[in-house]
Amino acid sequence: MEYEKPFLTFDEQADLLARRGLVFDRGVLIPHLKDVGYYRLSGYWYPFKQEDDTFIPDTKFETVWNNYTFDRQFRLIVLDAIERVEIFMRTQLAYHLASSHGAFGYREKANLPSLQGGEYHKLINRLATSYDRSKEQFVEHFRDKYGDVHDMPPYWMLVNVIDFGTMLTLYKSAPQTIKKTISAELGVPEPILESWLMTLNTVRNACAHHARLWNKRLGVRPKIPRKRKYPEWHEPYVVSGDKMFGVLTILSYLLERIAPETHWRIRLFELLASRSQEEMSAMGFAAGWRTCPIWNKHVPNSLFE
Repeated sequence: MEYEKPFLTFDEQADLLARRGLVFDRGVLIPHLKDVGYYRLSGYWYPFKQEDDTFIPDTKFETVWNNYTFDRQFRLIVLDAIERVEIFMRTQLAYHLASSHGAFGYREKANLPSLQGGEYHKLINRLATSYDRSKEQFVEHFRDKYGDVHDMPPYWMLVNVIDFGTMLTLYKSAPQTIKKTISAELGVPEPILESWLMTLNTVRNACAHHARLWNKRLGVRPKIPRKRKYPEWHEPYVVSGDKMFGVLTILSYLLERIAPETHWRIRLFELLASRSQEEMSAMGFAAGWRTCPIWNKHVPNSLFE
């Protein structure tokens, strides 16, 4: 099908929204169309659209804009927690891989046994590309001093120049004993941790590209630990992995072990306190979420009364 929608000026975009029933002050709307864009904002007014493309009566642009600004703050909080998990994983991988196989252990395919076929060479190419592109001072120093012998640095430098996706591939390719050691420290089985990291990688990419997050349905859903060994994920509240509540629960669970003194949850709760029950539900916060043992001990009830 050929795309036939025409280019519209900012004023024409405002006219279109007015015809469809959005309530707004033109002097407020048009500057936001200019600095954010119609297409990006459309993801935030979509929940207020009807089947005929008109807005639910009395839908105000102020409500749409409040959701947009909330989402921007929400992404920063989520990204902060993911960063802590990411740095922990980089550190643990470098430590255990180097301890087991030496500083340059990635040079031997046998040391990364989970890679099949040409996957090993693809990973090495990704590592080399990340290293070659890096302008970090420690990288420049290594090149100047050791570049005549080594075309790539030791694990503990290398893990700090790769992106999350490459770090995830490195984790998945590591020996099972190392993966089990790291996952045990985080209190979950190795397949669960791998699933969580895959989801966090997707969420991190959404944050990095400023994509809508707060009411996002996850395409890559994290596995939830089984009830028999991990009842706190199921009783008295069942944690689902299809929306952001599941991601936030995973981050809270991991930070309990990585950064137990963090104030991350306080900042999250203060931001969430401004949301209506309907908006919380869109994020996956179903009735009774505060009874979940992973959250219950941290939630200041006064913020959600």
